[in-house]
Amino acid sequence: MIHDPNDSGLPDDSPTPAGAAAGDEPNTLYHRRIRSFVTRAGRVSTGQRRALDEFGPRFVVPYAPQQPDWTAVFGREAPRVLEIGFGMGATTAEIAAQRSGDDFLGVEVHEPGVGALLKLIGEQSLTNIRIIQHDAVEVLEQMIAPDSLDGVHIFFPDPWHKARHHKRRLIQPKFVALLVSRLKPGAYLHCATDWQNYAEQMLEVLGADPLLENTADGYAPRPDYRPVTKFERRGLRLGHGVWDLVFRKRGAA
Repeated sequence: MIHDPNDSGLPDDSPTPAGAAAGDEPNTLYHRRIRSFVTRAGRVSTGQRRALDEFGPRFVVPYAPQQPDWTAVFGREAPRVLEIGFGMGATTAEIAAQRSGDDFLGVEVHEPGVGALLKLIGEQSLTNIRIIQHDAVEVLEQMIAPDSLDGVHIFFPDPWHKARHHKRRLIQPKFVALLVSRLKPGAYLHCATDWQNYAEQMLEVLGADPLLENTADGYAPRPDYRPVTKFERRGLRLGHGVWDLVFRKRGAA
């Protein structure tokens, strides 16, 4: 999810996420974990509601604690990229339109964002996107097979800018290890942030994972497939930085 710069975060005693039941096994990442996102109510517009009703049945995959046949879900065998937190979906739709030969699975918890992306899917007649409206950790653990993804996108996750909230940031060693376990050898992990402190943490955490190798000497140039968002363009005009990090899983492609 693209972060809200005005969000001050949650108190330190926030509850565990929905779906993490008291009897869950302690070795799962979501057991007694702190949420890495804020569940905001958000108003679903008329257009978004119409898109949810019209396109949701085809393009939204219900969460289930089992692995679907993704080839059947997408209707073909193609490289598969997971995007975590797609916000309102504009970047996801643009990338999917550019890369029609790849399939994109977007995970987002906020209904207005899901509705907005479905609206874009309908307007642009996109067929290579599927959506899961659920917590990304549980999706990764339960619905994504090890060594099955060709890429992962995490663009502008919530920076949790206050120092006491840094532990809520998505890019942490255990979460990265889970992500890496789902990547094929040679597959890529692409993160982007407009918070320098978070960029530095990302570089440290990703660089410390023994199964990842950096494709650049530090931060990477923005890949051509990632469009510049309106929010990002405004920040760049004001002199704010944006940092991309592109790592690959070690091993043969």
